[in-house]
Amino acid sequence: MQKVLFLVLAAVLTVTCLQAQPAVPEFAPLPYAFDALEPYIDAKTVEIHYGRHHRAYYDNLLKLASNTTFFERSLQEAFAEIASWPEALRNNAGGHFNHDLFWRVMAPKAGGEPQGKLAEKINATFENFAKFKEEFKKAASGRFGSGWAWLCVDTDGSLFITSTANQDNPLMNVGNRKGTPILCLDVWEHAYYLKYQNQRGNYIDAFWNVVNWPEVASRLDQALAAK
Repeated sequence: MQKVLFLVLAAVLTVTCLQAQPAVPEFAPLPYAFDALEPYIDAKTVEIHYGRHHRAYYDNLLKLASNTTFFERSLQEAFAEIASWPEALRNNAGGHFNHDLFWRVMAPKAGGEPQGKLAEKINATFENFAKFKEEFKKAASGRFGSGWAWLCVDTDGSLFITSTANQDNPLMNVGNRKGTPILCLDVWEHAYYLKYQNQRGNYIDAFWNVVNWPEVASRLDQALAAK
């Protein structure tokens, strides 16, 4: 009997300890080599972008969130109340999350057109894939200064395109439209300047050659399942 009680108590303590663990995000390895997205995104840009810019956002996030309750929830949950946190924490939390998504929605030997449910939803919202790309390019090229372009899932399961400034994203309670992002494009100059200089439009056009549509489709499924 004592052994059973001990095992039950140990199990309860284990669960309690696991629940108490902070939700510290991981700085995940890049899913491919630095030169894997060539010739569309050059190796030096990927190396600097991932190893310096993204890493700096991550390291700063850990410092700024230390000794706070920020990691008592996931980043997605924290973003829902991000307006109540210091701006520096918002910028670096967004910087890490946005870049982590950015690396994953690209892949070598990718591109082409989406298939299945994702294609159906794009066609239902934007009429066809070509018009979807036009709208996405408008959002990406029309973002003045630094920021991001997004394809998101709305609360009713439909898709929409938006853009955000700096390191904000559509999960945050600071923008004019919230949604679940499933595709993003970084339009900060450090994302493209080495190869494309001030020709942001050429960078946006090249992006379609590396979009990882199966990953985007998987994120669509996850977003719809969570509704």
